[in-house]
Amino acid sequence: MAFVHRVRVRYGECDMQGVVFNAHYLAYVDDATDTWFRAALGGDYERHGVDVMLKKAVVDWRRPLRFPDEVELLCSVSRWGTASFDVAVDGVVGGEDRFTARITYVCVGHGTTQPMRVPPVLREALDGDAAREATAGSPANPASAQDTAPAPTT
Repeated sequence: MAFVHRVRVRYGECDMQGVVFNAHYLAYVDDATDTWFRAALGGDYERHGVDVMLKKAVVDWRRPLRFPDEVELLCSVSRWGTASFDVAVDGVVGGEDRFTARITYVCVGHGTTQPMRVPPVLREALDGDAAREATAGSPANPASAQDTAPAPTT
């Protein structure tokens, strides 16, 4: 079961063709994943000493988003690595798939760019019931790559 985050497309996010400008898709995805991580970990995930950095982003576009579409962003982990993980985000409007994003995140120590192993607390939170239960309260927005990060040294 996926975490669901809802976004309403705003008029200013559309280009002259009347569709959402391409850069906004990744902004929607970033908002959804950050909201998911914080809900699953009970607030600031940084307090666990971890942060994530984007390594790779791929968006497969099927149909356009337009003003004032209400988009459901379904988030789930599709791969766990040693220091990285992949997140799949499916953008759906009225039951119709509009786009899919695949994001590879690398775990880093909070406040650094030093790669670290995926902490068990992060894996458990994103795979566990807490992430799914948070879906019900997800607010509407008003406004398989290989693991290449080195393991931390001790």
